[in-house]
Parts: sequence; C-alpha cells; structure tokens
Amino acid sequence: MMNNISIVIPIYNEERNIRKLFDEIKLNIFDLKQYNFEIIFVNDCSTDNSLIVLNDISKENEILKILNNKKNLGQSMSIHNGITKSKYENIITIDGDGQNNPRDLKRIIEIYLNNNVDLVCGIRKKRKDSIIKIFSSKIANSIRSYFLNDNCIDTGCSLKMFKKKIFLSFPFFNGIHRFIPSLFNGYNKKIMYLDVDHRQRKYGVSKYGTLNRLFKGVADMIRVFFIIRKYKRSTKYDD
Repeated sequence: MMNNISIVIPIYNEERNIRKLFDEIKLNIFDLKQYNFEIIFVNDCSTDNSLIVLNDISKENEILKILNNKKNLGQSMSIHNGITKSKYENIITIDGDGQNNPRDLKRIIEIYLNNNVDLVCGIRKKRKDSIIKIFSSKIANSIRSYFLNDNCIDTGCSLKMFKKKIFLSFPFFNGIHRFIPSLFNGYNKKIMYLDVDHRQRKYGVSKYGTLNRLFKGVADMIRVFFIIRKYKRSTKYDD
C-alpha cells in the first residue's frame, strides 16, 4: 500500500547521534497519521555503545526495529539488509550521522506520492563538509553523470525515497547505494530531485576515505554501466 513506509538508517559508531536523530524523525512524521511507519536502524557491528542506545530507545518505541550485523559489512550491505527485511514497499533511506535533516521527510514523501514516481532523490545544495570532500565529490559526480548519463548532480545524498521492489531487482554489489539514481535512470524509472538541507556533523567522524572512494567508485561506475547495458539489451529483445 502507498501509505506504508519503511525508513532505513545504517549506522556504525554513532552512539551520540542516534537518539537525537530518532527523536527528530519521530517528531517530523508524528502528524502524518494517514501513513504507517517503521524505523529500521541497521547497526553495522558498531564498537561503541550504539547498540545499547538503540535497545534503550526500542523499549519505549514499538515503531523502532533493530537489525544487528554480526560483523562489519559496510553501508551498502547494511542498507540492502534493512530494505530486504522491511515490512513495507516504500523505502526512505537517511544517514545515521544526523547530517540529513528529518524536516525534509514530509516534502520527500509528498513529492513521491503525489507525482507517482519511482525515486525521489535529495540534492544537498549547501553541503556542510570539508572543502576536500566537497571538491572530490563534485569531480566524482561530474564524471559519473557524464559516463552514465544519469542527470544526477549529487548521487551521494543518502536522503532518498523509492520502491523496494525496484531496488531489489538490481544486481547487488558493494557500493550500490552510491548508484541508486544511475540504476533507476538506466532502468527507465521515473525520478524527481529535491533540494534538501545538509547539516554539520555534530559527533563522530566520517567513516569513508576520499582516495578509497575514488578508486572504488571508478570500478563501480564501470560495473553499473554493464548492468544497465545488460538490462537494456534484455528489454530490447523482450520488445
């Protein structure tokens, strides 16, 4: 049903961000009485007190569902696990570090449902990251957008809403979460983009290195190119 929504949040060592993020999400969906929500935190084998914080919150909130990876699997696998085990067909993903603003949830839900789209993708217009991170991201986005022709200037924004069935139809690979717009576009799905807020990280540190992402991103980009090409060939023959 269109009014059932699962919010999936991967976390790794975010003990000081979790409660505030959960409270903000709950506050911003509280008056959306026409929808059923579940909030899924996927704990990627955190080494801090993240799981303890989540367990404490869950005692008071039935809306919260906790998935606990037995070992550190990374962001893509955590998101994939959360989506696979979600109850609902409509998925929202949001970062666990608090940089995405839950105030944007109502807008993203409204656009997604009122326009009958397959994906609404957040675009961070005023990023609150380091200059190096912003610069390297702009270069990577430009190369990817040109190579894959996906018309997305910020594929790295975690705030997205999309259909579960479509996402799970893509061949999984480690890094898929950075290519969601590319894959939806390549599979000829309807996409809309939304300017969203981006906040300074208050606690903790970024878990991903710029150089590591750069080299892996090139390999993943080539992988996505062939996934899309294979899909287009298969649909061409079906026609």
